[in-house]
Amino acid sequence: MSMADRANTNGRNVNPDAAVKDPDDWVTGDEPPTAAQESYLHTLAQEAGEPVPEGLTKAEASRRIDELQAETGRGR
Repeated sequence: MSMADRANTNGRNVNPDAAVKDPDDWVTGDEPPTAAQESYLHTLAQEAGEPVPEGLTKAEASRRIDELQAETGRGR
């Protein structure tokens, strides 16, 4: 990765991909989804014509959002 591909924050070069964690590694992954996740998940599911499963965890909701983004073409 070149220097141009890195963000510069407070004089430090930061790899923006380093902040992206797999949902399985989230400390709060077993908690219920956030309100923002719920809202976006319902929007994407409606666009895709798919139901939203009940009782998802925060990590499961994140994975489903990723799947629905790929299916609907959002989030590119």
